[in-house]
Amino acid sequence: MSGQRKLLIYTHAMAGGGAERVCASLASGFVRRGDNVLLAVDYEARDNSAYVDAGVQHLALGKGHFWNVIHLARALRREKPDVVMSALGISNLKLTIAALLSGYLSRSILSYHGFASNEPQFLSRVAYWLTPLETRITAATVCVSESLRNYIIATWWASARRTVRIFNPVAIRLAEKIETQDEPMVLAVGRLNRQKNFPGLVRAFGLIAHTDAKLVILGEGPERKLIEAEIARLGLGARVHLAGYVSEPWHFYGEASCLAVSSDSETFSLVVVEALANGLPVVTTQCQGPEEILDHGRYGRIVPYNDDRAMADAIDACLANPGDPRDRIARAREFSVEV
Repeated sequence: MSGQRKLLIYTHAMAGGGAERVCASLASGFVRRGDNVLLAVDYEARDNSAYVDAGVQHLALGKGHFWNVIHLARALRREKPDVVMSALGISNLKLTIAALLSGYLSRSILSYHGFASNEPQFLSRVAYWLTPLETRITAATVCVSESLRNYIIATWWASARRTVRIFNPVAIRLAEKIETQDEPMVLAVGRLNRQKNFPGLVRAFGLIAHTDAKLVILGEGPERKLIEAEIARLGLGARVHLAGYVSEPWHFYGEASCLAVSSDSETFSLVVVEALANGLPVVTTQCQGPEEILDHGRYGRIVPYNDDRAMADAIDACLANPGDPRDRIARAREFSVEV
């Protein structure tokens, strides 16, 4: 396809999630390449608006799944994009129906960013049951890691021929590294939910030998009170800080000494790439996506899930000997928006 392309990217909103940030980065990246991009959302949200280039056009479809589908089908007929792409379970389903109504199935690409068990919305989980049909009547399906592709094919009977793995593009912004810190800082980033297992990370942090270190967790979510209770139980109130959701976390990467990921599952992990790009050593549990990003231990430390002692020892090792950041930075470039 030569010349300027017309693209439509659809998801529920520019809310504060990784998949939403990917949509923003993709839309902006295509605009910078000279394409015409329309970003369609169900409703307006500002959490990831900083990642959306000024040249990206916006379309809010309005409330209600039924009307989302009708308005999206009308937009496809009106705008006539060369390609349309959706992200996340229920959005994939709504795009498939809208494309069927408007004759756009052959130009529609679905993208999966998570396991069904981690989808917060009931309808998004239900949408996985239609994966066998959706992946066979649309043009292609993208999964953001090889482990997710294997899962979608094996568990949800996706079309293996039409399902491909393309790693997430990560909009990387570098922080000025702060060399003169009074105390080392362990950074963790993510929604405060069960999947991230931040209570386990707090327990592991309580075991580390570097008792002068602090742990900063960026994110918001339903498990805040549970995490606060674990911090209080272990007497770590002076050393562990819940900083809330931060849309521009770059200065934290500049202050941090390492990144810790304690999740039970991750199909990708934008924060691992961001940490590598800023030269940080990374410790992660064995949770699919981060393992692939770290090339199964070549670019970071991988420990068993929910093993507090192993996590503590790995954090101590990173703080004691962070190693040469150049290989980590080079690895992060492989996930750039341009690539």
